[in-house]
Amino acid sequence: MSSSDHTKKVIRVLIVDDSAVVRLLLSKLLSSDPGIEVVATAADPYIARDKLLALSPDVMTLDVEMPKMDGITFLEKVMQHCPTRTIILSSLTTERSEMALRELELGAIEVVAKPTIDLTVGLAEMGRDLIDKVKAAAQARLRPRGTAPAAPTASSSAHHSRTAIAAEPKDRSSALAKTTHQVLAIASSTGGTEALKVLLAGMPPDLPGTVIVQHMPPVFTKSYAETLNRMLPFEVKEAAEGDRVLPGRVLLAPGNFHMELVRNGAYYYVTLHQQPQIHGVRPAADLLMHSVAKHAGKNAIGVVLTGMGKDGAAGLLSMKTAGAYNIAQDEASCVVFGMPKMAIEAGAIHKVAPLDEIATQIMRRITAA
Repeated sequence: MSSSDHTKKVIRVLIVDDSAVVRLLLSKLLSSDPGIEVVATAADPYIARDKLLALSPDVMTLDVEMPKMDGITFLEKVMQHCPTRTIILSSLTTERSEMALRELELGAIEVVAKPTIDLTVGLAEMGRDLIDKVKAAAQARLRPRGTAPAAPTASSSAHHSRTAIAAEPKDRSSALAKTTHQVLAIASSTGGTEALKVLLAGMPPDLPGTVIVQHMPPVFTKSYAETLNRMLPFEVKEAAEGDRVLPGRVLLAPGNFHMELVRNGAYYYVTLHQQPQIHGVRPAADLLMHSVAKHAGKNAIGVVLTGMGKDGAAGLLSMKTAGAYNIAQDEASCVVFGMPKMAIEAGAIHKVAPLDEIATQIMRRITAA
């Protein structure tokens, strides 16, 4: 073992879950990695509070539904009084996914889906993914309370939403005339749910037809798309097979499905499939970006936001080669500067910008085209 291995910091984790079985299994899973130490477990938020104050763990895993105090209330208090990098564990149900998304808004770093059938087998299968996310969370930028860029609220954009109720046609004649002009392709992962809100809030109602890969579990992508659709002055939906890519429409790749752009005459569509994971994820941004390069070419703009890993870098490079213009979020505004960094190092990026300036950069490029 090298001297650097001896000095490498072990990530200290607190597991918060009301199930004794889950606490035991998660402890075994995480402790199987020599870079992680489970310093304590807690069965409810009150015990967890005491452990947080006493031990100051690097990362906390938190169940969505907790006894004595719900996870949302608990996390809000944690982020206010004892900010801690938190990974949300949630079952794949609509109700729980909406709660988990609210916790991401409050400052949680990542969400991991709990298995819903055979808990023992399911947790073992999710072990590698959870270990990777714990390691990423330990390196994530933890924003002090109140410093995240402001995203639109449902009330602040209500009048926009009312004018966009008929988002499906959304002036279809105008949309059809522009279908071959621009396609906006976005890749994001850890920290991306909030970053996407900021970026999309800066876009006009007739934004280019937009396709997004945000690494999230199934069910969560549908809830997230519905949340964005309520907030923003254009249509946002979880993509379905054959959905048309149009101005004023944002398509979010469904969890556990790859999404690719295809073209038929003057129109762009998306197609979905479940071919093997790429970089350990499905959907994979690389697959989407390669298809955008092939079918949209110089009529596309690529964006990579905060996230761990290298997904998107190769696809963005192929977009650049095909004549597209690519933008990466800068390190200072990223929760995790993994995906943007890899795309920059691959030579795939034309412009690096803070999160709150990316929408302006996109529109400037569209206007100049």
